[in-house]
Amino acid sequence: MADEHGADGPAGAVGRVRPADAFRNRCLNAARVLASCGDYSLQRVSLDESQEDPKENSLDVWLREGPSKPDVVISLSHPYAVEPWEHGLTPVFIDRISLTHLPALPAPWPEEAVGRLDRTEDLPELAWLRIDGPVTIDALGQIVTLYRAQSDDEASVLD
Repeated sequence: MADEHGADGPAGAVGRVRPADAFRNRCLNAARVLASCGDYSLQRVSLDESQEDPKENSLDVWLREGPSKPDVVISLSHPYAVEPWEHGLTPVFIDRISLTHLPALPAPWPEEAVGRLDRTEDLPELAWLRIDGPVTIDALGQIVTLYRAQSDDEASVLD
């Protein structure tokens, strides 16, 4: 079993990822999955705010297309910025969804991200989630996790 952080072998070995590339790769893999979610609708958005430690906060976004495609949940932990959205939303279609890796200094950010946050030496690399449609979500987080469930159709078949 390969350690995705490369702790059990030299960086560059087959099946291993250098720690410096791990977060960027997670963002790229999540972006690929989200690129296929253009027909999905935004079902629910939840911002869990810890009263004790802001690093414990998380933003969770639930996407659904229907019984033939898997539900997707995007979770951004340790959010640095979350643009407000309309609470109590009903399911709405997504016009566009993207997730972009924003590297730490000294690497540049994409032009559309410049000015989004004040960049300092202690700002880590971030994931930038953007969802456009009747509801707009714009959030930056330090940890990105993507969950993809079986579709209802797949789950209803017994192997």
